[in-house]
Amino acid sequence: MKREKKEITCIVCPVGCLMEVIMEDGKVVEVTGNECRRGVDYAHQEATMPKRTLATTVRVKGGILPLAPVKTHVPVPKKKIRAITELLAKVEVEAPIKINEVIVADVLGTGADIIATRSIPAKAAGAVS
Repeated sequence: MKREKKEITCIVCPVGCLMEVIMEDGKVVEVTGNECRRGVDYAHQEATMPKRTLATTVRVKGGILPLAPVKTHVPVPKKKIRAITELLAKVEVEAPIKINEVIVADVLGTGADIIATRSIPAKAAGAVS
């Protein structure tokens, strides 16, 4: 039986509890140091399958700006962040773009959509870059 101890700082609320997570054979068996139930849930997720919300940019063709800020609409597995950023580096969208518009649906099968976090209007006709 493999026993492992991890220290995790909870980010669910402003308290920032320092929690100790004891794992046996890859499963959480004990969480201490939390001040609320949400901390226990966070510790379980962070210890077994950490997730993050990714914020980055994609290229825009014909927009007043060359890049559009985007993010995942829900957190994605931390281990897929690099692959998602590599995929998004190849994405170019056509202006206009509206805030919350889905840029990439279900990115890499994660269930997360990549959405625009800002509207980008198209350049006016005859505008020079």
